[in-house]
Amino acid sequence: MGLLRHALVSLPLAACLAAAPAPDPPGSPAAGAPPVGAGGAAGADPEGLLASERNTIGIFQRNVRSVVNVSNIRLARRGLFDQEAQVPAGTGSGWVWDREGHIVTNFHVVAGGDRFLVTFHKDKTQYPAVVRGTAPMKDIAVLKLEALPPGGLAPAAVGRSGGLVVGQKAMALGNPFGLDHSISAGIISALGRKMTGVGGVTIEDMIQTDTSINVGNSGGPLLDSSGRVIGVNTMILSRSGASSGVGFAVPIDTVGRIVPQLIEHGEVVRPGLGIVLLGERFRDFFDVKEGVIVKHVDPEHPAHAAGMKGITQDRRGRYYLGDVILSIDGQKVGSYDDIYHVLDKKKVGDAVSVEVRRGGEDRTRTINSRLIKL
Repeated sequence: MGLLRHALVSLPLAACLAAAPAPDPPGSPAAGAPPVGAGGAAGADPEGLLASERNTIGIFQRNVRSVVNVSNIRLARRGLFDQEAQVPAGTGSGWVWDREGHIVTNFHVVAGGDRFLVTFHKDKTQYPAVVRGTAPMKDIAVLKLEALPPGGLAPAAVGRSGGLVVGQKAMALGNPFGLDHSISAGIISALGRKMTGVGGVTIEDMIQTDTSINVGNSGGPLLDSSGRVIGVNTMILSRSGASSGVGFAVPIDTVGRIVPQLIEHGEVVRPGLGIVLLGERFRDFFDVKEGVIVKHVDPEHPAHAAGMKGITQDRRGRYYLGDVILSIDGQKVGSYDDIYHVLDKKKVGDAVSVEVRRGGEDRTRTINSRLIKL
């Protein structure tokens, strides 16, 4: 997808090598795990290191057991007898959420896959996993291990993203280019970024970092100097597809709201109004200069009870404009993306004030949002 005209493109970091605050999850933190040296040897502690070096080494040692490689396998039929074959479709990273075997990663890491294999740092055994739930709009997915490794799991320590500041240290831990676990360090270079994700809407409040993030880092954790997860590495802005010093992570406060829903329901359940919107390209047809055109109102949803009206058609095939949504709770809206993010902050059952225009007249309707699944 194009960004900054066409010179730069945002790339999901899995890149298919083969083709308020969030609560700590159960079992966090994993700081009590035995240290593992950067070269894989336990207890490695060279002398003469700077304090910043010791911090990075400590972060790696405490978190490497919590970070995994995720392989996406697709099933294909080949040959004269149409035999089923397993085809590697890509690889990415992920991290342990709890001791029950839930692994957090990106949606685009698991998209299109039929089987998934999870590999840990020390134990190179590949453990089968299934998709527990996905949230494409936030580019988040949860896998569930079919069997736990011997010795159990070490959940990552979850921090918070609400109190982050530009300039503080940030580290990415994952499997860039499909290699074994590695860590890179940098700083948070910006906050509150809005980037268009694979789900087609913008992901808000993203963390921008100059920490070196490359293909294969998708789904891996972005860590602060205390070793806590502050985001999930998701995409880069790059001309070549390699790290360019501009990477983005979904903030952990967002992840912390979504993951428990994926574990419990298999999907994110959001409040909605029960309306279908008309694409922005039809604005000129109806001579609409602002707002979002309502195409259809579900008669079983609260928008219909509040008197909202969609587009109608007479016997001669002529179309008549119904309501155009101008704002929700005082926030002006001009696209589906705008409405999605306004409702994303609401809870099921909340009353929202919707300002609409019909026949040149503006009016406000109060609607109790109703739980719908997106």
